[in-house]
Amino acid sequence: MHMLADTNVPTVGSAYSAEQMRNLYRQESEDGRKQVTRRGLWIAVFAYVAYSVTDLLFVPDVAAHTIVGRVIVGITSLCLLELLLRLKASADLMDVNAALAVLAGYVVWLLTAEKTIYAEAFTYYMAFGAIFMMSVNLFFSFRFRLAVASSATNLLIFISALYFFEPMLLLHKLILGAFCISCFIFTAYVNLELNRERYKVFLNAFEARLQQEAAEERGRALLHLSHTDSLTGLENRRAVDQRLRSHWQDWQTYQRGFAVLLVDVDFFKRYNDFYGHQEGDRCLIAVAQGLDQATAARGAAIGRYGGEEFIVIAPIDNPEQAIRLADGLCASVQAMALPHEYRRDGTSVVTVSVGVSYTRSQTKQLEKIVHEADRALYAAKANGRNCVMVFDPEDPQTGDESENIAAILRIALEQRLMSLVYQPICNVQTGALDGAEALMRMKMPDGTPVTPNTFIPVAERTGAIVELGRWAIRTVCEELLATNRVQVASVNVSPTELKMPGFAAYVAATLAEHGLIGTRLAFEITEGVELEVDTEVVRCISELKRLGVQIWLDDFGTGFAGLSWLRMIEFDTVKIDRSFLHDCAEERGRVMLRDIISLLRHRGLRILVEGVETEEHEDLMRAYRIDQIQGYHVGRPAPAARFAMVDRFRSAAAVGLSSA
Repeated sequence: MHMLADTNVPTVGSAYSAEQMRNLYRQESEDGRKQVTRRGLWIAVFAYVAYSVTDLLFVPDVAAHTIVGRVIVGITSLCLLELLLRLKASADLMDVNAALAVLAGYVVWLLTAEKTIYAEAFTYYMAFGAIFMMSVNLFFSFRFRLAVASSATNLLIFISALYFFEPMLLLHKLILGAFCISCFIFTAYVNLELNRERYKVFLNAFEARLQQEAAEERGRALLHLSHTDSLTGLENRRAVDQRLRSHWQDWQTYQRGFAVLLVDVDFFKRYNDFYGHQEGDRCLIAVAQGLDQATAARGAAIGRYGGEEFIVIAPIDNPEQAIRLADGLCASVQAMALPHEYRRDGTSVVTVSVGVSYTRSQTKQLEKIVHEADRALYAAKANGRNCVMVFDPEDPQTGDESENIAAILRIALEQRLMSLVYQPICNVQTGALDGAEALMRMKMPDGTPVTPNTFIPVAERTGAIVELGRWAIRTVCEELLATNRVQVASVNVSPTELKMPGFAAYVAATLAEHGLIGTRLAFEITEGVELEVDTEVVRCISELKRLGVQIWLDDFGTGFAGLSWLRMIEFDTVKIDRSFLHDCAEERGRVMLRDIISLLRHRGLRILVEGVETEEHEDLMRAYRIDQIQGYHVGRPAPAARFAMVDRFRSAAAVGLSSA
């Protein structure tokens, strides 16, 4: 094989030296050479024994001996061959066995055939010895050195036989010797070229294989890149969609259930705003790694679904498995203890909210199950975050009923399904009617009422709250303020409305249209909802304050944002949540309420307490010198037409209080 190193062969790369390529060629051709040698020897033995017919024709007197010799040599060589195969001998050893078998076959034939009395026939018959020489060069895949050595040995045996065979003329010996030498040279050259060609074929095939492997590797890399999120290394949305379709097919075909979990990083916008986007990216990477480990341990798959949202797909046998997985995801992220000092819910580490949906007998579309998980996630965020919500068709927040409400909200104003009622706000010390809070009401097309706790979250989720909010502002101006039924009317506004471009301009235009000054309109911002501190919200509130519009903080004490907002925004009124008044049955509750009142009073804010439902409540508020109260004892919510009677009643009560 060293002779092959000098041949002109294709280059397969500098990563392999010539010696390494030869070793690789030997390794990869090992099994193939064994099979070629086995097949070649079986054919050679068959042909060798078949030539017994010519023995009967040319040397019939010794044919019996030559035939026995042929059979013995053939059977012995084949037995040795199969034994070597069974022992898993190397291809080189099997080649040596085959070469020795060929030489043995020639020697045995010469020794038995030379005793014939047909000397002239034997003289010409000896020329068939060239077949043995050609066989080792042409019929097998011997290495060049072995082929040359065995054929040269065959040549020496032939020449020796010519020399010792007396009856043959010298001229005949020279002619046969020249013929045999020519065969040796020719077949040796052919063997050399065949070995070179085999090596070239190997090199070409090896280079093609390398190119194919490189192309496949590039293809796999491109496929991986097209299915991988560049930031987190998780599957991207395209890969997730393919995985979802695969699970859906299994569900359709084999009823193999699966769950979809949407995971959202809580307060991530605030994290980005305060720590910076680079830290935000590092946070997402860390959360992704934690979620990946948690899902892998449970046999689930995870991908990034967009922004700070991840999706988990898990095969399940029952809903409890999906709930345990979701709880585990929440716990694993919280256990990472990634600092998040700027969130407003009292938690100082990064957490996640999870919405869960799973295949049920009613599940008919793949898109439906993802949509259900999204609705459950929205409910989890509305429920305070850092929790798990499972889609429930019977739950108005997540169930199918909310989809009906979402559809009805699109036509609610046109079909006059929305209305406003007004709850009085009274001065504690004078009993006078100071104002009213506008409360939104909705009914179904068949007249069935829908509670605000049901339709307001749907309106906020779908964006319908923007149109409803503007309608409420215009209606309040028309029904209460323009008719001077009250001096001040308050309207609840959502974060979505405050972030909406042009909101302050719309308020200004509405006030101007009805000839009203801004101080007669108040907007209530609920502490319990998330209000991101961004430039849009702050700018909008500043613009509203410049219009003279009052800004009230609603449900104070129910969340963790109140103190932060008191520091940032100059509120006109703070409404203390009803729960603090109702806790005053115990001394601990009264102490808590007095502390809150003291805090607000030191900041110079007007205080309104909600939930006044008894005379005792009103007396307590008078004793605590509260500015305003609101509740069923003061007046229940009523439409604008009936609110005028409430107004007159409270005015009369105020006159009576003054005369007393």
